[in-house]
Amino acid sequence: MRQFRKKLSLKNLKRSFSRENSFGEEGPDAHFSPSDESLDSSPFSPTGSEPSLVTDATNNNHGHVRRMKSEGDNLAGRSKHKVKVSTDFGKRRALSLQEKTCSPFGKLETYKKLCLLGEGSYAKVYKATNKVNGGLVALKEIRLQTDEGTPFTAIREASLLKDLKHVNIVCLHDIIHTKSNLTFVFEFVQTDLSTYLEKNPGGLNPHNVKLFLFQLLRGLAYCHRRKVLHRDLKPQNLLISEQGELKLADFGLARAKSVPSQTYSNEVVTLWYRPPDVLLGSKDYSWQLDIWGVGCIFLEMLWGHPVFPGVKNHKDQLQKIFMLLGTPTEEDWPGVENLTEYKETVTRTHRPRPISDVIPKISEIPGAEKFASQLLQMNPRKRISADLAMKHEYFSDLPDAIHHLPDASSIFILPEIKIASEHRWIV
Repeated sequence: MRQFRKKLSLKNLKRSFSRENSFGEEGPDAHFSPSDESLDSSPFSPTGSEPSLVTDATNNNHGHVRRMKSEGDNLAGRSKHKVKVSTDFGKRRALSLQEKTCSPFGKLETYKKLCLLGEGSYAKVYKATNKVNGGLVALKEIRLQTDEGTPFTAIREASLLKDLKHVNIVCLHDIIHTKSNLTFVFEFVQTDLSTYLEKNPGGLNPHNVKLFLFQLLRGLAYCHRRKVLHRDLKPQNLLISEQGELKLADFGLARAKSVPSQTYSNEVVTLWYRPPDVLLGSKDYSWQLDIWGVGCIFLEMLWGHPVFPGVKNHKDQLQKIFMLLGTPTEEDWPGVENLTEYKETVTRTHRPRPISDVIPKISEIPGAEKFASQLLQMNPRKRISADLAMKHEYFSDLPDAIHHLPDASSIFILPEIKIASEHRWIV
């Protein structure tokens, strides 16, 4: 019965994309900015982005599909969970609407591949053009194997992205199924935050950090209000456009919190961005899981280096956290000693240190250190929510209108909002 449901789920996804694209509501350029003068100067929309995939070092020049592979990034289960999907479902009556309308969408011949951007364990990403309108897109081509079927993460990603429509979330335009592949068509952007950091060593311009962080929280708040957890926040999964538009990408590990479940897996989030409650064995988490990742990314943007770079395992990762934020106790985190990994991991006590001891420049930015502390609370119940975080005093110098924009509107439609130069910035 479970297998049948997965088949039905993917079939319904295909049907819904056929219906939307047949009437031109969600085609590959549905979100292209009318202010873009040409595809050459800005070949993506304000909302444009694509997924990140694990790639070899030879693909480092294609930032938007790179993923840093640190020791301890033990997400082996990501590509193992497969769901068998019938290879002939694309010919069934469920797709009759697409066939009758003769829509160009849902067909591989609509897109022309330009070059390979990256290759992961079960998928490749290509830069391509839409033959209908000439727009650039990214094709995530997932190989289907008769004995293994479709990766469950692919079905989950498509299912969630179909309903998440926000300027700061990657837009999935189209789904194409052939006998050997399942292809997702995403908007195209040039880079990701990890590559952006590499090109600007020593930390980013604090003004740009603020704009990136606000957009990250804006997209995340939209997800959390819809009870969707991303569960894999890291710089490689945040896409950046030339204009400075940031978009959440790679929802392969995302989960709808509203789905009935007593517990969730604690094998989520790349090790460096995994919160202490999950590292200590907790499987009962909510939006606080993502907020910890936001805090880690915030400090990394300011400093230019990962703030908790564990190199061995979850115990080493916890020690990195404890050395800065202190060892948790029952007094400040009731119930922490009952977590499965606590007694084995906590062998000594560390006193908390000011974040400015590690990142001195944070003390020169009004409200930044206090804000980082609220994001990186050891006790998950004390972490600030994404909605409240956007109203923090740290963002007080941004125009009030930024809080009242429609979901589909970029913050860059406001004349006061512009990305600053990263060269020779001064706090």
